[in-house]
Amino acid sequence: MNLLRRRRADDTASDAGNDTTDSVPDLVVDGDGTVRSGRADTPGKGKPTPKRRDAQGRRRGPVAPAPLTAKEARARRKAQRGTRADRKQAATDRRQSAAERRRLMMAGDERYLLPKDKGPVKAYVRDIVDARRNFAGLFMPLALGMVGMMFVGVPAMQYLITLAMLIMMLFMVIEGLLLGRMVNKRVRERFPDHTDRPLSLGFYAFMRASQMRNMRAPKPRVKPGQAI
Repeated sequence: MNLLRRRRADDTASDAGNDTTDSVPDLVVDGDGTVRSGRADTPGKGKPTPKRRDAQGRRRGPVAPAPLTAKEARARRKAQRGTRADRKQAATDRRQSAAERRRLMMAGDERYLLPKDKGPVKAYVRDIVDARRNFAGLFMPLALGMVGMMFVGVPAMQYLITLAMLIMMLFMVIEGLLLGRMVNKRVRERFPDHTDRPLSLGFYAFMRASQMRNMRAPKPRVKPGQAI
């Protein structure tokens, strides 16, 4: 029993010594003999750290109280919208801005073109298509006329019209393949370092050729039959 008590007393004294050693601050002696503490003392801010909601409230500024009635809410929404003259003027400005952007886009201004139409390669493809007389551009008006005739014609005529539409679609496919090959060949000669895929350029040329000339965007820059 005495041995156990003595061991416990020695352990307690050893722990106390360790705590005392750890609690003593590190001392550093400067070159001039001055003794100072080795731990850096961080000065306090002098004021408590503000809460998040208080800091955010100061950044946003004062918040208007919520409306108490529906009438007050409507009046506040009306005041935010501005007067009728201001709203009318803003709508007029938006329409004019949109019309100006469309005019520049139809004129071929590179800044206002769609991403699929940008670049000198696409402009060259458009010129090639616009300088040709394409059968694909006649498909839409002919198809609409044939569909109208199907509703007023006899069953025998409907069969003939359906056959004619299938033949027209076959001619469109053939023309699209030939146009794609021709466009890719001329693009390689003019722009040997271009990175556009041949299938993409062929499809782009076919889609433009299948549109009626006065509905193409951007508008054609060349006349039919003009050398490119």
